[in-house]
Amino acid sequence: MKIALMDSGIGLLAAAAALRALRPDAELVLSSDPDGMPWGPRTADDVTAHALACAEAAAAHAPDALIVACNTASVHALPALRAALEPGIPVIGTVPAIKPAAADGGPVAMWATAATTGSAYQRRLIEEFADGARVTEVACPGLADALQEADEAAIDEAIASAAARTPRDVSSVVLGCTHYELVADRIRAAVQPADAPPIVLHGSADAVAAQALRRIGAAPAPDAEPSGSLTVILSGRIAALPDAALAYAEGRAISAAAPVR
Repeated sequence: MKIALMDSGIGLLAAAAALRALRPDAELVLSSDPDGMPWGPRTADDVTAHALACAEAAAAHAPDALIVACNTASVHALPALRAALEPGIPVIGTVPAIKPAAADGGPVAMWATAATTGSAYQRRLIEEFADGARVTEVACPGLADALQEADEAAIDEAIASAAARTPRDVSSVVLGCTHYELVADRIRAAVQPADAPPIVLHGSADAVAAQALRRIGAAPAPDAEPSGSLTVILSGRIAALPDAALAYAEGRAISAAAPVR
């Protein structure tokens, strides 16, 4: 079983680690575009072109499924990716977890990139899935870029800035960029008031990993022999896992579980 993941950068690590936990025997193909990122400021057509190139590089390794582990690519390129790859390779997109966050019953904060915050796409998601919950959109300028470079000082600064603009009464925070899941614990600590019940963070990694297995008819087998391989593609080139990826627990777990081919 081989599953590919694509993203502009290392945001795909969270879903890859979730897949590795569910199926330690799965072969993983990680295709990202460090030469072309960030994708957020690009036009929809430009994002689609870069996403297709990323996907085609992964598809050359004949995966059983492709996870689009990127909110921006899922917004703009999912129809084109499915037209290019399906039905041969099922394509699983990423959608911010607004619905389960709203189901918690309290006010919700939606952390996302500056390009996504306030966008028609995000507003549609809120209207469709928030089920009447109060949702505050919180732009996080610079956070994804800082995470991509593993710049600790810049990460702390961006998290602190977003936390200061997050209402103190929220019960849930939606992580609307896959990069953010790499520092979920730090975000939770930044937004958690000392005198309030624990705030719940909602990412998408676990859901898309489980959906990928369902699409190919594979059951979770967390106790399987950890025999899965890892292939890393950076802007079309076979490469090693970037050093910045190893700054995060997800990157270290993937690297330790399987040698890079």
